[in-house]
Amino acid sequence: MTHHDLSYDSIGFRRGKLILAIGSALALSACGGGGDGSDASGGSDTATTSSQDTAVAGDQVAQATPTGDPVKGFFSEPFAEPTIMVDGEAVETDEKCITREDGTDECKPAAGTMALLRDGRLLYLNALEGTENVELSIVKEFGEVSVNDQSRVLALDDNDTPSWLKPSPLDAGANPDGNDSETLLDGTELDGLLSTADDTSKNDGALFCSDVVGLANGDVMAVGGTDYYTEAGLVELEGIKNSRIFDEANNTWSQSGDMTYGRWYPSVITMGNGDLFVASGVTKLIKPVYPEDPLNSGRNVVQTETYDPCTGTWTQNPSTADRSLPLYPRMHLLPNGHVFYNAGGQAFNPFGQGYDQALWNIAASFNPETQTWTDIGYAGLPLRLDEAGLAELSSTLNITNASMEQVSSLLGGVIESPADLMESGADLDITEEDLQMALAGGMRGSTSSTMLPLKPNADGTYTDVELLTAGGVPSYALLTNPGGYLPTDQSRIDRISTNGDEIDYESRLTGPLNQPRWYGTNVLMPDGSVMVFSGGDRDGVAAPGLEGPIRTAERFDPETSTWTEMAMANRSRTYHNTAVLMEDGRVMIGGHSPINTAYLTFVDLQDFGLAPYDGRDPSFEIYTPPYAMRDDRPVIKSAPRNLTIGDRFNVKVDQAEAIDKALLIRRTVMTHVVDSDQRAIELVVEQHPGNMVTLTMPDNHNVVPAGEYMLFVSKDTGEGRVPSESVPITVVNENLACMAPADGSDSTITTADGIIESTVEIL
Repeated sequence: MTHHDLSYDSIGFRRGKLILAIGSALALSACGGGGDGSDASGGSDTATTSSQDTAVAGDQVAQATPTGDPVKGFFSEPFAEPTIMVDGEAVETDEKCITREDGTDECKPAAGTMALLRDGRLLYLNALEGTENVELSIVKEFGEVSVNDQSRVLALDDNDTPSWLKPSPLDAGANPDGNDSETLLDGTELDGLLSTADDTSKNDGALFCSDVVGLANGDVMAVGGTDYYTEAGLVELEGIKNSRIFDEANNTWSQSGDMTYGRWYPSVITMGNGDLFVASGVTKLIKPVYPEDPLNSGRNVVQTETYDPCTGTWTQNPSTADRSLPLYPRMHLLPNGHVFYNAGGQAFNPFGQGYDQALWNIAASFNPETQTWTDIGYAGLPLRLDEAGLAELSSTLNITNASMEQVSSLLGGVIESPADLMESGADLDITEEDLQMALAGGMRGSTSSTMLPLKPNADGTYTDVELLTAGGVPSYALLTNPGGYLPTDQSRIDRISTNGDEIDYESRLTGPLNQPRWYGTNVLMPDGSVMVFSGGDRDGVAAPGLEGPIRTAERFDPETSTWTEMAMANRSRTYHNTAVLMEDGRVMIGGHSPINTAYLTFVDLQDFGLAPYDGRDPSFEIYTPPYAMRDDRPVIKSAPRNLTIGDRFNVKVDQAEAIDKALLIRRTVMTHVVDSDQRAIELVVEQHPGNMVTLTMPDNHNVVPAGEYMLFVSKDTGEGRVPSESVPITVVNENLACMAPADGSDSTITTADGIIESTVEIL
């Protein structure tokens, strides 16, 4: 492979510009220099159409709190887009909404979904657009007043001055001629009698409740979404089949291939070969009745599909790949290429449960080679179903993929090994800890499932994964309806060890959160910790408007297995909050777009200590962790731009003798507290005298799928680990030529012993 650096158009760092060691004038030209006021963040882009006009927030700057806490960190003052588009005109206002002459409101979008782009800007998508115009009941009116959600791109310059750019089209452009809705009377002569599905093209392709994923070439893809309409007098939220791609180079959305099934709340995960795997979602939320497919009525989509990024097409997987899963199932790619379901998701009370949702309590793995699922066990408990002859329990109970062969296999396993089943149960000596594990186990609703940093074995391979589950609403082991009302403070770590296709699974309790938390968003930090932001003290979907907000962030230390309270945010953010790690190691916090109070209209009860319910919050805050306040952070001076598996490469740093850890962190793409691809890989580090550190890439794309990453190096100090700011790394899959990054000037060399070095200096 020839290693190239990209052309660096709009690619850069907040703390400096990229300058080639030779030919600096050419480099400045490539970066867009030349006195036009543009900067490496992309914040001063000039678009060619009115829909892409850039809005700068005037004198608004994400200013730091005057006295940041060196132990807890601090949040900046909130900042928001300065304008609202009304009838095609930008109106500058500090208000959230502007009332039109017809009495309806136009409001600023909130970051219900947020993605860090490869050039450091942030793409975000609105949520529940139109709720502000509900007069009496969202259940009755939202099918008519809802509109497709808007998207935005946010950039910060070197002084943290924010600017906004409007992509084209704003709503990503799905179904301009209406969606092929699957109504109760669809395909009959009475079609349209009970529904308004054919009369609501303005809300037939909402980005709301799609899942968003980063592609190998740096683009961002939104899968699924919402078609709103009224049916039988009630709102319906139907999942759509669309997939759409955002191209950051020209800030435009385009349509890709459609799925076979409409999906609302699906989960998408990147496989080691670059394909995408989608599972779950629901085609109709409120009235999931499918006359043409009655077996699937009353539950989520059990069929899975695979997307080929080179052809832009989806393929339905065979029936053996079917599985009943909660909405937004928490899934992770394991080092052996299997997809692990960690028994977490959204139950979406009071609607959206499936009649077979007791199966959601069972952790399982999907083998893409055999296209089959293996049941591991009741999540969090030591009873192993796969070791007791019950590995096909869920598949056999799933009526869409059950077969006599599976039934025979299942029964045969049990008959052939009854002693294993009895021994597995007999080993369960019930202790107080076991009871706590039972409460912490099973399906957890509205929780983050976060993969802790992957660590290499002594031989440099990666086989073991640890998943942190904290907060959310537990199923309390016995309930067949996952998703209660009160969240938990319990945390557990599930450890999965792989050896080929073999998987070993065990769980342990870890330190609890300092308070129960519903809908907290977890972020992997470059010091190896995990932080949780925002959320509430009660389920804000089961009873919207009655949750108390949680503004205090918490930090989980994997070394001590404890959570520590950190700084307090300025704004309350419960439903549809987001948090994304930035290139410099700070965190962008946004979102809060609640459902109308009690499913009626917005009634704000903040005076009673509850979360704000006066509409969505379009603002952002930046959290600065303690390490980012220090003036002795390591500095990466050069690094290759493109790498692939197995590469050894040199990084020039200013404190080489102190650098003992390097984390390669995938750029976050967060929606509904879910980023199935969020991962950090601890690289093998070789220290050298002078200013070089040699690092080694994993040799397996199941550990490091192709795509955009940030490389941080760090040192250990008496006050904790201190990471550098990051440099961008594109991980290239040489077998995925269609998604290879564009070639730029060749600024790497390979030494005699095969180590890749960059000739790019970062000043």
